[in-house]
Amino acid sequence: MDWKHFISDLCLNPRHTKWIAPLLVLGDAFLCALIIWKIPYTEIDWTTYMQQISLYIAGERDYTLIKGSTGPLVYPAAHVYSYTILYYLTDEGRNILLGQILFAVLYLATLVVVVACYRQSGAPPYLLPLLVLSKRLHSVFVLRLFNDGLATCAMWIAILLFQNKKWTAGVTVWSVGVGIKMTLLLLAPALAVVTVLSLSLMRSIRLGVLALLIQVLLAIPFLQGNPTGYVARAFELTRQFMFKWTVNWRFVGEELFLSKQFSVILLALHLCLLGLFVATSWLQPSGSNLLALLRNLLQGRQPTAVLSKSFIMTAMLTSLAIGLLCARSLHYQFFAYLSWATPFLLCRAGFHPILIYAIWALQEWAWNVYPSTNSSSSVVVLSLAIQVFGVLFNSRNALGDTSPKRSGKEHVQ
Repeated sequence: MDWKHFISDLCLNPRHTKWIAPLLVLGDAFLCALIIWKIPYTEIDWTTYMQQISLYIAGERDYTLIKGSTGPLVYPAAHVYSYTILYYLTDEGRNILLGQILFAVLYLATLVVVVACYRQSGAPPYLLPLLVLSKRLHSVFVLRLFNDGLATCAMWIAILLFQNKKWTAGVTVWSVGVGIKMTLLLLAPALAVVTVLSLSLMRSIRLGVLALLIQVLLAIPFLQGNPTGYVARAFELTRQFMFKWTVNWRFVGEELFLSKQFSVILLALHLCLLGLFVATSWLQPSGSNLLALLRNLLQGRQPTAVLSKSFIMTAMLTSLAIGLLCARSLHYQFFAYLSWATPFLLCRAGFHPILIYAIWALQEWAWNVYPSTNSSSSVVVLSLAIQVFGVLFNSRNALGDTSPKRSGKEHVQ
């Protein structure tokens, strides 16, 4: 037997994902059980969540009056409903062990969805071990019980639905995820481009209206009580994060970190990167440039494009990575969104497998340094930049394997 050829085929041939993935998930299930058994639970926000939910259950509907020991309620309505279910299942939050088991099940279910997304995108099997090796990711789900686990699950289910052209279901799940934590709004730019290219402008607008309507429906009880208070608390875009908790931009110093100028620079960088990706990468399947596409949209005529599953996943995760790179403050729980995206983005950037593992390891190290340091925060930002610019500079290959076939007709709106 040619062992070199066998190992190469095992690592690179996507068909082996079919039997490698179940083994990794099974092993990870054992690891989750071991973590729950051996590592003490760490209290951070669970008690506060339960205190806030108890006020909601008692009848409070004014968001500005729903508070806990570590602060006010700052997440949208779907977070409240999700943790209300957990409140009842865990004996008003007192049964921590059951809560950890439920979040372990959530973690494993999300992992299965992530693997399905990787498989449908044709990702090589050598990436799969990186999906189950993160210490920080297990901590976020199983030891901390953060709502980011729920939002991450919604994000990956939505991506899987988008890959399979289930647009209405995907937007519904994504909007519910936004209703848990608004971090999922970072996917909106790519979602807008993907739906416009696949469906048409008018159908994309209808999906946008659906997403907005879901937010309104979820928030009705709170909008009736204090609409301004709900929107201000649940979607507070101007929230000032504390420097001591930041994971990413610590190395710039507290004075610059807290300055208005730094916030504006990051916002400008975010918009520029999104514009650059739209102009040079995300429109590749349309076969036209940005100006031509806008002209067709304004004239009410546009050709639709057939998007590959790998293109859809790459666009979504790149949009996420851009947002995380340009965020002024990332906390440790934000790693839930990034961890499973990193191996795929590094692969799409065209890096050698050894370099992918090295960058992944450095990023994992940086997110496990507590409290963060100048060195660890520099690595966090650098690793995100490598993912974003790696895909950008390799966009012809990273995003160019979409089906070149057009729909054969123009969509007339």
